[in-house]
Amino acid sequence: MLLAALRRFLLLSLGISLATAVCALLIGLLAGASLNRALYLGFYWIGALALLAGIFVGSRGPIRVKSESRGSSISSVPFFPFFGRGVPRWASQEEQEETINNSAVFVAVGIVLLLIGFLVDSRIRLF
Repeated sequence: MLLAALRRFLLLSLGISLATAVCALLIGLLAGASLNRALYLGFYWIGALALLAGIFVGSRGPIRVKSESRGSSISSVPFFPFFGRGVPRWASQEEQEETINNSAVFVAVGIVLLLIGFLVDSRIRLF
């Protein structure tokens, strides 16, 4: 089970890395930047965004909306006046675990992307 999870994480990291590299190279080509600069900036930006997403996903509170349908009378009570309607409820244990797991995946992918950016960055000498 742990090997399967590691394999899925590696495939996810590889896919996101390839997509980041392709997009960064295209944007760098359009901007006239060097290929190395486009790559390391792309990995740094997407890695930082993934870390930020992990923080926001992980900080989601234990309260969820019970009903999102607009037709029922019980859902017409405003829960958050500016963000939507619904009756509040406590998140189940599975929902809370899913939130923590999703946050961990975002943070781990962000760290992997930042490390790739660090390795690609020609301004930093490793040896």
